[in-house]
Amino acid sequence: MSSPILRFVAPLLAASVVATTPMPAMAQDDVSEARLRKVEAEVRALQRRVFPGGEGRFFEPQIDSASGATDASTNPNSTTAVTDILARLEAIELQLQRLTAESEVNTNSISGLDIRVRALEGVDTNGGISMTAPSSTPVLASPTTPTSASNSLEANAASSTPAATAPSAQRVAAVQAITKPQTDDAADDEYSYGFRLWQAGFYPEAQQQLSKFVEEHPSHWRTTYGRNLLGRAYLDNNQAREAAPWFLRNYQSDKKAARAGDSLLFLAQSMIAMEDTSRACIALAEFGETYPALASGRLSDQYESNRKKVSC
Repeated sequence: MSSPILRFVAPLLAASVVATTPMPAMAQDDVSEARLRKVEAEVRALQRRVFPGGEGRFFEPQIDSASGATDASTNPNSTTAVTDILARLEAIELQLQRLTAESEVNTNSISGLDIRVRALEGVDTNGGISMTAPSSTPVLASPTTPTSASNSLEANAASSTPAATAPSAQRVAAVQAITKPQTDDAADDEYSYGFRLWQAGFYPEAQQQLSKFVEEHPSHWRTTYGRNLLGRAYLDNNQAREAAPWFLRNYQSDKKAARAGDSLLFLAQSMIAMEDTSRACIALAEFGETYPALASGRLSDQYESNRKKVSC
């Protein structure tokens, strides 16, 4: 078999033969034969290792079948490079994990700050309007019986203003001239009396009467009308700041109530009066989205008028 190994070993064999020439013939033959067989055995062993297939067509794999690991001695530089790459990938993964964690913390912090800012600005986290609604019904005077309602309103008008601006005798007489309905629905009579006072322009007296009504009859079907009209009694008396919480409360109590849409629109009007354009725009946008029928129907004129007063 002709191979590089045989060509390499042939000179060695020749040298061995020359070195044994002075020996006797029989001894020389025996020694030469033994050494030749030894060399041939070593060559065959070396050949089997270099050429496992026996014909020079196969090569020993770089991956040991027993351990499945790459022979590091064949290419130490590549092993070092792979190790370095893996180490760098692990470092990058750790950095990404830290960045992700920091990003989540920052997101949560920003979200918390946003909620606090929106709360301070009067916008709730659901995108609606959020103000400090009255925790309890503001009553200007102690509740009175129906028979003494007029006298209570007169006393309230006197106590709610400085002595120098006490109601005149003409005003007291005008309030007394407004009669309170007497029907089978006492709660509705309370609301109707407040409505008559508001309609006559007696806003402080209407505030007193309507406050009494909404406090004593929170579940009456007229309550949505009462809260809305109470807000209007403040708004028409140039008290937008006092009016806004009542409009908000009426809207948030039941968005499907008869006067919920009215209150939301009047809330926007109150914000405009307070020169709070941001909240006014929010209220107008929510009104147009929640009550499209009112925006294009019964309250269309008021809706368009308010929209023209602000630039949203």
